[in-house]
Amino acid sequence: MGLSYEFSIGSVRAKECSLFSGADIEQMLSMKSSGELFRYLSDKGYGEGDNVDELIESNSQKMWSYLKSVAPDMSVFDPFIRQNDIHNIKTIIKGLMSGRDTDELMAQPASVPPEKLRDAAENHRFDKLPGWIADAAEKSYTLLAQTKDARLSDALIDRAYLDWLGSAAEAEKNMFLAEYFRNYIFYADIKLMIRAARTSASRDYLERAVSEVDGLDKPEAVKRALSGFDQFMKYLAKLDAYDCRQAIAAYNVSPSEFERFVDNRLMALTRRCCRYASEGASPMLGYYLACENERKLIHIIDGGIRTDTPPDRIRERLRDTYG
Repeated sequence: MGLSYEFSIGSVRAKECSLFSGADIEQMLSMKSSGELFRYLSDKGYGEGDNVDELIESNSQKMWSYLKSVAPDMSVFDPFIRQNDIHNIKTIIKGLMSGRDTDELMAQPASVPPEKLRDAAENHRFDKLPGWIADAAEKSYTLLAQTKDARLSDALIDRAYLDWLGSAAEAEKNMFLAEYFRNYIFYADIKLMIRAARTSASRDYLERAVSEVDGLDKPEAVKRALSGFDQFMKYLAKLDAYDCRQAIAAYNVSPSEFERFVDNRLMALTRRCCRYASEGASPMLGYYLACENERKLIHIIDGGIRTDTPPDRIRERLRDTYG
């Protein structure tokens, strides 16, 4: 008999009790060294390993094993797993160009085995890859070989993922995922165009790199980005879509505050749609995104400890939690 959502939701609700509390976060902020943070996390059973990074990786593996054991349908996680495919193919292509071994840099889980990606790149048989990535991977490889333009090479593959995600949003029956994808694409485009406006990127780059999403007039946005950083920011400050006005106000405080705003917006959407959902895949998706958010919190805290950043400054960078 297959797993039911009733079973998976009950299991996930119990599992959520192990997520970090506010007290846990405050305790981590009080740590004086990365070693002390490692011991705290290890004692809590967060993961296994000899340092914080290994604990984080171990925790991720445990989470995926757990989700596979309770999910009636793992395909709901495909959009997130494909982010690893994107990382892997970009890493493999650049590794081949530079003659570097990239085996240890592969992210898991992946919907396309890294060895299949590597074989396609080494033998220039990108047609063997899934359709959503095949053409972009080939164009990325050729572009990097001919021009050494790593930024555009990466952008072509990122665009392929965002385009696929946009199609998935249109077809998605889970309303939470559909809205989450649109938010993700919108801010991926905005971040890219802000960087492009700062560096005076070409129209060709923007046309090839920016995806389409409801709420963003791509031709107008590209035009404004080409007019310079200041003009583009003024344009964004007038956009209502996806709380863009507030996002740009956060950027005017600092780019890191902008990143925090975007992450918190996605977490607020996740919390609203998943935290108390009583049917379907949303509770599992919420738990997954909560775990990903926790790993980001640990990275921020550990990074702050390593650089002797005062706890109050680290706290300002932390993202909102799922609870």
